[in-house]
Amino acid sequence: MDIAPIILVILVGTGLLTYKGLQDYAFFSKYNFDLNRIRQGEFYRIITSGFLHVDWMHFAFNMFTLYMFAGIVVAISGSFYFVLIYLLSIVIGNALTYQLYHKRSQYLAVGASGGVTGIVYASILLYPDLKLYLFFIPIGIKGYIFAIGYLLYSLYGMRKNSDNIGHAAHFGGAIGGLVLTLVRYPVLLQQQTFLIVLLLIPIVLLLFLAKKNKI
Repeated sequence: MDIAPIILVILVGTGLLTYKGLQDYAFFSKYNFDLNRIRQGEFYRIITSGFLHVDWMHFAFNMFTLYMFAGIVVAISGSFYFVLIYLLSIVIGNALTYQLYHKRSQYLAVGASGGVTGIVYASILLYPDLKLYLFFIPIGIKGYIFAIGYLLYSLYGMRKNSDNIGHAAHFGGAIGGLVLTLVRYPVLLQQQTFLIVLLLIPIVLLLFLAKKNKI
């Protein structure tokens, strides 16, 4: 499968920054999502934390997921809109994280998950018939099933809260990918209404649990 140059740039760039962060704790500490530091005005962390990971498994999962879905967004919407969705989904994901955890001054997290989930949601809206063939599943699964499962697992990770992975950012990223795609292609509101409702289920569940203080 051919890979668009912009996707390759993000994969390689994120890999290099992740490597730097894993080798240099001072670098990692300076650019991670440190809620207390962000509250003190270090807003750049909202973006930079999206290019760091807690380990290589975390990096590999995020970048492999991005690789699987990004080509659809680039092919249909172009490189510029792909980058726009990716970066804004990181920002929206971390903004939601801040809102959910603003009372926990010691909260730390890293990961490209917000941007990745934004691209996942965008690609599913743009290509609803997408099927994935994963190593451990012998048959193709619908992209929206993967996306919903991904967010439900993220909800579990949020409640467990033991790995410094920015699980909450997945939901903000999903919202970003959904909204930005619908802004660009508003006709999808009529064409893919049922699909949109399905994709909103885990987001609504998160908001419900947050309101009940159960995350």
